[in-house]
Amino acid sequence: MAQSKTAVIRSDLDIVIARTMARDMAKALGFGPIDQARIATAVSELARNIFLYAGTGNVTVRDIEKGSRKGIEIICEDQGPGIPNIDLVMQDGYSTSRGMGMGLPGAKRLMDEFDIKSKEGVGTTIVCRKWRN
Repeated sequence: MAQSKTAVIRSDLDIVIARTMARDMAKALGFGPIDQARIATAVSELARNIFLYAGTGNVTVRDIEKGSRKGIEIICEDQGPGIPNIDLVMQDGYSTSRGMGMGLPGAKRLMDEFDIKSKEGVGTTIVCRKWRN
């Protein structure tokens, strides 16, 4: 039976909750410690972006199957200002918050699949997946 858990992001504490939720599900699904850390780090980056840029949003973590493959899917959704130029924000080193600029490109590298859809004035949805070896 498919598992799904959602964390509402409204504060720094919610980022920690989302990260822990993702790590716990990855562990339950049989991911090793390194992949658990990768998944938790990606969720932390994505949840932080929701908090910083949209103020509020949701992080949903669920188990997925594709044929004989099993994995984890993370869906991050907000109704924030949207991203005017996705190509730009996906470049290493680009940052609007004077941070390290590792957020979205870093999260993408940590996962196996990464899809981002954003519309200005409507919000952003990111779906990423990690498959178990």
